[in-house]
Amino acid sequence: MKIVIAGGSGFIGQKLTNFFVDEGHDVIILSRKEKKGTGNIRYVQWLQEGATPELAINTADAFINLAGVSINAGRWNVEHQRQIYDSRMTATDELLRIISALQTKPSVLINASAIGIYPAAENTVYTEDNTAIANDFLAQTVADWEKKATLVASEGARAVFMRFGVVLGKGDGALPPMVLPYKLFAGGKVGSGRQWLSWIHIDDVVQAIAFAITNENLQGPVNTTAPFPQRMDDFGKTIGSVLHRPHWFPVPGLVMKLALGKKSTLVLEGQHVLPKKLLDNGFDFKFPTLESALRHILLEDV
Repeated sequence: MKIVIAGGSGFIGQKLTNFFVDEGHDVIILSRKEKKGTGNIRYVQWLQEGATPELAINTADAFINLAGVSINAGRWNVEHQRQIYDSRMTATDELLRIISALQTKPSVLINASAIGIYPAAENTVYTEDNTAIANDFLAQTVADWEKKATLVASEGARAVFMRFGVVLGKGDGALPPMVLPYKLFAGGKVGSGRQWLSWIHIDDVVQAIAFAITNENLQGPVNTTAPFPQRMDDFGKTIGSVLHRPHWFPVPGLVMKLALGKKSTLVLEGQHVLPKKLLDNGFDFKFPTLESALRHILLEDV
């Protein structure tokens, strides 16, 4: 296949690119800077004055949209929130324009999304059948992002919204800062510890995206989380167990709020999310349990 990736230089994008190349596919990475490609990887400039990526792409089987300012970088002040929101809207608008200009349209647009669209709750279990939307900045950003990406249907393409949970991987993503206190023998309960953490191994993210490209039954929201979420306290205990470190040093919620501001909600609040659509369509998780995922990431050479 010929696959176009926006946001190909990020944590998930790099893993995806390597996977698709290993599978023998051609990958086009949309980049703000001109770069020289290698092998099956080609870079095409976009979001710059005078750039015409549609001419370089010509045809494509699938588009993957991972573009946008990271929600993990910096404090959620007004300016950073604006950048998070605008970067996603701008990139998606441009992807829709590119697709509209192509003579041969892709069959699918895989659009990044997030489980942060669901309201934080300790006792509610969310599947894709649940239409509740939280009343906060992140949820509104996700909802507007998905709504915009839906417009690709007018070009005859299937739209899939991969609602990512907390993606765990080696050297990047959310896991390293979560593991660091345990390596320093200072790990423990964060906040109440009862908040849910719906996680997924980076390898399963890659496989789920590839699965969504070829599985025509998947469209709309797709919860991209492991089938066994954990409460935050249990998550920390599992890290401690895998690393043979104590789980004893509690971090009060007030401390997290002072340190992270509004972004502390990512740590102090959570959702119990299940990947119903993936499971119903026969997706096989390589790392369904947290212990298996952490042992692979933290103890093996990956």
